[in-house]
Amino acid sequence: MKDRSNMRVMQVMAGAEFGGAEAFFVRMAIALRRAGLHQRVVIRKNAQRAKALRDGGVEPVELKFGGMLDIWTPLGLKREIESFKPDIVVTWMNRATRMCPKGNFIHVARLGGYYDLKYYQGCNHLVGNTRDIVDYLIGKGWPEDRAHYLPNFVNAEEADPIDRAAIYVPKGKPLLLALGRLHENKGFDILFEALVRIPEAYLMLAGDGPKREELIALAEKLGVRPRIRFLGWRDDAAALFAAADVFICSSRHEPLGNVLVEAWAHSVAVVAADSQGPGALIENEKNGMLVPIDDGEAMATAIKKVLDDDALRAKIAKNGRASYEQNFTEDIVVDAYVSFFEKLIED
Repeated sequence: MKDRSNMRVMQVMAGAEFGGAEAFFVRMAIALRRAGLHQRVVIRKNAQRAKALRDGGVEPVELKFGGMLDIWTPLGLKREIESFKPDIVVTWMNRATRMCPKGNFIHVARLGGYYDLKYYQGCNHLVGNTRDIVDYLIGKGWPEDRAHYLPNFVNAEEADPIDRAAIYVPKGKPLLLALGRLHENKGFDILFEALVRIPEAYLMLAGDGPKREELIALAEKLGVRPRIRFLGWRDDAAALFAAADVFICSSRHEPLGNVLVEAWAHSVAVVAADSQGPGALIENEKNGMLVPIDDGEAMATAIKKVLDDDALRAKIAKNGRASYEQNFTEDIVVDAYVSFFEKLIED
């Protein structure tokens, strides 16, 4: 087995300003540094992401990662590869993969969704962060022995709960939490419809995105705006989880559900729409509650059931935490990635 301190891995992320994959990339880069991996990290220019990496002991290289006419980023990547001489280059998602030059290294691309494989034909191996994504890759003709499942891990650090009074939530009222980009895929409109049927509950919605104004207008139309706290992007998710009674994942499309695993890590009961990721992870009424996609009435019924039944809420929170500890801790996932890298080099 190759000593991980001598194994050289370059990671390349050309992500958006915010997002689950981008947040996991930062966590993974920092965790691999802690594990003793010799790595070089290349990111799209982003002051906040660069600072988060530096705070974790990782000094990133920043490149433009522009559009189709950007000739400088591929040249910059080639220069970094020639300088670092990696054994393995891991590119995250389409743009980084497309811009990665060929070279004397093993090219691995990490996918967190059901992407068009035209961008990935030059790769040696593909990693999906759910088993369903791996099945999708194989179904699209990618060789089975070069498609691999490696899950994400989440941050389980505890924090004091956010002060409910600071966000004007009355004492003793049920408090729900939802996290994510304000996008149609996240199904927050259905969550608002469910909230109509739970008049005593308040909702913290942490995230931002193109649907913000539309969602605010919908909340006003439905009469639930006074009970929704639009918090924007937050860096205190642990404090939000600590304050929440139930976490809601209302997504129409959710390949993995990082936020669901994060709720498990913080021992918060989960109610989720039965999209790809939650449907694969949750055993209904054991470690969470599953409801049909786009069904506000069913979602409201499930949320009320969890709020009204203390024993059920405690059970699914406890079992959710156990699911996290069995599959999604930092140590488990980092060891899986390092073992994967070692096997690639040995082969």
